Amino acid sequence: MNFPRLGPVVLAAGSFGSALADGPIQDNSFLLEEAYNQEAGVVQHIGTYARFAGNGDWTFSFTQEWPAPSVRHQLSYTALLVGVHDGGVERNLGDLAINYRYQLFGDGGSTVAVAPRVSLLLPTGDPGSGTGSGGAGLQVNIPTSVVLHERLVSHVNLGATWIRSAENATGDRTDLSAFNVGQSFVGLLTPRFNVLLELVYNTGEMPSDSGGSERFEALFVNPGIRWAHDFKSGLQIVPGISIPLGFGPTDDARAVFFYLSFEHPFTKAALAR
Repeated sequence: MNFPRLGPVVLAAGSFGSALADGPIQDNSFLLEEAYNQEAGVVQHIGTYARFAGNGDWTFSFTQEWPAPSVRHQLSYTALLVGVHDGGVERNLGDLAINYRYQLFGDGGSTVAVAPRVSLLLPTGDPGSGTGSGGAGLQVNIPTSVVLHERLVSHVNLGATWIRSAENATGDRTDLSAFNVGQSFVGLLTPRFNVLLELVYNTGEMPSDSGGSERFEALFVNPGIRWAHDFKSGLQIVPGISIPLGFGPTDDARAVFFYLSFEHPFTKAALAR
């Protein structure tokens, strides 16, 4: 199974969220979204890198998130760079996602928060090398975050992806759909150090090399850690690392996942907080 082709669904879904420098980390999960939009006047830059054991395939994503202009509305984009090792090395841009999130309920200070997202997927990748879908698409995801205890937070994601006229390596085209569900638990060992355990399941269609589409399933358990570095300027840096482990239909899949976030104020009002 070509996992980098599934990167936007499987390994880049967690690149949305917010962190608060004056409270516990409320940064992004790794494979899931947390339901906290960006505060007014604060921008976040997020890079992730996932490398698979065995074949050496990898994905790198970069996301930039902006309040639009308050915590109620958030705009962002996610760009992918994909490396595929299949008789050689192919390095190409993946598909681009333009994202809008609405803080429907709650915020970073609430016991329960909900922030639905809709994304426009643009076919900037190369379907011939397996680094893009070849068709435009739409993705929706509904993250819900619940504070279970002062040291334990849970996040649930439900989502779907539709791609129109996706292209396989031989140029055949077909419409595709996929669905995702995920659950994570974040343990706040300290306000600046977290342990994470995520469970992510994806199922749907992907282009078949023989034409049309074929079904896929992907199940990952992802243990990881993240920690925060705060600066007087208002900058917060959050590194993280995890080990996605495949089970069931993907029991032979193993990867290492690196996360790095830079968040800082960009308005005088935010700097004064």
